Order: sequence, then C-alpha cells, then structure tokens
Amino acid sequence: MMLIEETPIPDADLPVEAFKAHLRLGSGFAPGDVQDVVLLSFLRAAIAAVEGRTGKVLLKHGFSTSVARWRNCRAHGLPVAPVDAVTAVEQVDASGTRVAVPAENWWLERDTHAPKLRATGASLPEVPSEGSVVISFVAGFAADWGGVPSDLRQAVLMLAAHYYEYRHDTGLNDGCMPFGVSSLIERHKHIRMGAGAGR
Repeated sequence: MMLIEETPIPDADLPVEAFKAHLRLGSGFAPGDVQDVVLLSFLRAAIAAVEGRTGKVLLKHGFSTSVARWRNCRAHGLPVAPVDAVTAVEQVDASGTRVAVPAENWWLERDTHAPKLRATGASLPEVPSEGSVVISFVAGFAADWGGVPSDLRQAVLMLAAHYYEYRHDTGLNDGCMPFGVSSLIERHKHIRMGAGAGR
C-alpha cells in the first residue's frame, strides 16, 4: 500500500504567527516576514513528525492510497486518521486506465484511530490483474489550525521550537523527540494488537 499526499497544506494555513509568539521573536528590527520561510520549514517538519508518530493528520487535505491486493475483501483499513470523506475509488489496470467504482458499492467506516473502506455487498471491488485500486480521500482533524486538538497544536509548536533552537547542532540523531512532546501525543497513538489488527 502506498500513501500519496495529493493536496499539500498551503503556507497560509500554517500557524506562523503562533510559532513566532511561542519563540518570543523580537520585532521592529527587520521586515516581519524575513524568517517566515525558515519558520515554515520547521513547522512542516514538526507536523510531519507528529503525524508520523501518531498516524493522525492535523489539517484536512487530500490523499490517495494505492492497493495491489486486499488483505480482507470486505474491509480495508485506511493508512491515516481521521478520514473526513472518501471521494473516489478507482480500478486501475496494467495500462493505467482508470475506471470509477460506483459509490453505492462501498462506504466509509469512520473511526478516530482506524477508519476503513467497507464493501456494501459481498466484497470490495476486484483488483485488476497487474493493476491496483486507488482510494482518494480527505483526512484531518480540521480545516484550520484552531480546530486541531490543543495538545497536538502544542506538541507541534514545542517540536518546531526544538528544531529551531538546535538547527545548527548536527549531534542530535536517532529520531530524538523531547519528552514533553512525546507525552502530549501519547493519547493519539493507535495501538495495534495481533496480526492484521485494525483491518
């Protein structure tokens, strides 16, 4: 299974001003947006790290996932949560030709941790020989930063500040994450139990 981010988050939707306030950056010495490019890069890195550790998407935007075979022909677990809507399911043959699967053949089972695409009938659409099924969907807690859970917002700001503070230090490695950030994101992690759990 492969996950593709179809519509990246626009810069305007990222909490640059909140990050500046968190860093207590001074003002009046240079144009206010002189560091915005750098701050945006740290925010994007922090968001990616938090999303990677939790499996949760913070801001709503579009994704697609490609499936070469179903583990379970009645239900397929989507790779991130929360999923707001499945917008399309398409069969893709070996030549790349796409055929839309009618929406009445599948439905979205919403879940905070493990949303699933479920078959309306006996099974999900057949995967073409040497082809795949592509599922397009919108995932994320909210369309704007204020709608993201407060603990995850704080975790992003703390982690982005950590990256900013240690931006010249090449000694930090092994995926280090400050304890405060780890504790904030802990409740959002999905624990899988057993083989094929959540599928």
